[in-house]
Parts: sequence; C-alpha cells; structure tokens
Amino acid sequence: MSWAFLRDLLSGVNKYSTGIGRIWVAVVFMFRLLVYVAAAENIWKHEHDEFECNIKQPGCENVCFDHFFPVSHIRLWALQLIMVSTPSLLVVFHVAYRKNREKHHNQKLYKNPGKIDGGLLCTYLISLILKTGLEIVFLVLFYKLYNGFKIPRLVKCAIKPCPNTVDCYISKPTEKMIFLYFLVATSCLCIVLNLAELSYLVFKYSIKYYLKRHVKKQQ
Repeated sequence: MSWAFLRDLLSGVNKYSTGIGRIWVAVVFMFRLLVYVAAAENIWKHEHDEFECNIKQPGCENVCFDHFFPVSHIRLWALQLIMVSTPSLLVVFHVAYRKNREKHHNQKLYKNPGKIDGGLLCTYLISLILKTGLEIVFLVLFYKLYNGFKIPRLVKCAIKPCPNTVDCYISKPTEKMIFLYFLVATSCLCIVLNLAELSYLVFKYSIKYYLKRHVKKQQ
C-alpha cells in the first residue's frame, strides 16, 4: 500500500495547524504511520498462513481463523489511520477555497487565508470533533471485535466443520501484543491531543470574543 497521499496530506495540514495540532501531526506521522509501514505491517503479513490448529480437517483452520479474526488487525489499523486523517482535508479544502476566492475576485479578501478564524475556525473545530469521534469509534470497534486488547497464545475452536474442540495457535503473540499496546496507546494520545486542541481553541476565541464585546460596550 502506498502512503504517499497520506504523508502529503499531513504535511499540508501541518501548515495550518496550531502548536498542539503540529504535535498531533508528528505523532500520527512518526509513531503511527512510520511504525505501521516499517514494522507492524510485516508482523501481521502472514497471519493467516501462520495460524495453525492441531487438526487437519479441511476447512477447520479457515473457519476458526475467520471466527477469531473477523477483520485483520493490520487492515483495521490501516482503515483507522486513513479515516482519522481524512477530516483534516476539510481544513485544506477550506484554505484552498479562500485562496481561489481571492484569485477569482483578484483582490486581498483575507489577511492570511490559512489563519484560523471565522469560517475556517468552525471547519477546524468540526475536523477535530470528527477525528476524536473516529478514534473512539475504532477503539470501541476493535475492543468489541476481539473481546479486548489482547493477543492470546492459544484459542479453542469448536465450529463446524471441526469435528470437536480443537486448539489453534497464533504466531508471535508476544510481539503482536507489544505493537497492539503501542498502537492503542498512540491512538489514545491522539484523542487527548485533539481534545486539548479543541479546548484551547474554544477557550482562546471565547476570551477574544468576550474582550471584543467588552471594548465595544466601553466605546
């Protein structure tokens, strides 16, 4: 899978982010995207081939693997990474709209098209809410699909066509568990950063709006 588009998107978002937003971009790029591409993807690359059961009944291993791993961990993480980064396109599109509007009218309509204020502030806040919501949805989905954040060494399967309860073994469970905890931790860190940035912007512009109204009343 090529991640060039996501890398370019994060680079573009970084131009219009606050200080906290730039930390979020760094965490997503360095601790999620690079770790995923460089290490995690290879660990789960042959997860189906390395899933073994202590019986050679045709079809047994396939149905057991499908039961315990309805969606591949690595594909779910890839989808999560793409989905939580996509709302940032709203900000990029809004800035592009401002620049195009200035070009169309052939005059300066904004002090800085990339400055977070007015309509762009609303777009930025919406993108933060969407990113936070998607992070939480994927964590809950992952927890529900796999009955918690764990990688068991052994699973017992009694699904047809298996003739009885069979033992199935997952390859490299300890290594997978370490990366699982790391990716869940970085996802939680991103939620904290999004909430912190959301609170910061709401507080900052609420104070700014209040002071502006106060000055008008004084005048």
